[in-house]
Amino acid sequence: MRGTDTWPYRERRPHHEMEAEEVRRIVDALERSGVAVWLDGGWGVDALLGEQVREHDDVDVVVELSASPSLTEELARLGYALVAGDPPSSFVLVDEAGRQVDVHPVVFDAEGGGVYRMEDGRDWTYPAEGFSGRGRVGGRPVHCLSPATQVLVHAGYELTAKDYAELRLLRDRFGVELPQDVSEALAGSRPDPQ
Repeated sequence: MRGTDTWPYRERRPHHEMEAEEVRRIVDALERSGVAVWLDGGWGVDALLGEQVREHDDVDVVVELSASPSLTEELARLGYALVAGDPPSSFVLVDEAGRQVDVHPVVFDAEGGGVYRMEDGRDWTYPAEGFSGRGRVGGRPVHCLSPATQVLVHAGYELTAKDYAELRLLRDRFGVELPQDVSEALAGSRPDPQ
């Protein structure tokens, strides 16, 4: 779905892990300014689990497209600058320490789904129920994508060992159904994903 792994900021220098304390600082600042965000990706999964299970290169957030300018301004106050992309598609902000925020803007449709414009110009819709997720980062309550939607957003790109681990945790903790190829890989009928 995202298709951003080839962007040059992935090899940024300096490079710094995105820690729970920084995620909380970002969410606090955005909420204070009236910007609603849902955690996606690795931090979204860890929020659902209520604990950090791995290190994170970045934090992925989903935001309403109309709030993108406010989000960008608020993150600039925290020291983040735009380094790649532009709304209405994904865009990336990085601070001087090398911490990264990946932003996935959406336009909510009549059913409450979040229509996301991919880099190739096609639209992909987060289901309305996907915005019902609730979790915790460092003890702080946060909005995040639901377990089933986290599984959906893992489609469309080549999965890594960390992706398989996240999907296994989502299945085991929340009972979400995984795509057949992922289930087979986790069951060992394909080469071990780890």
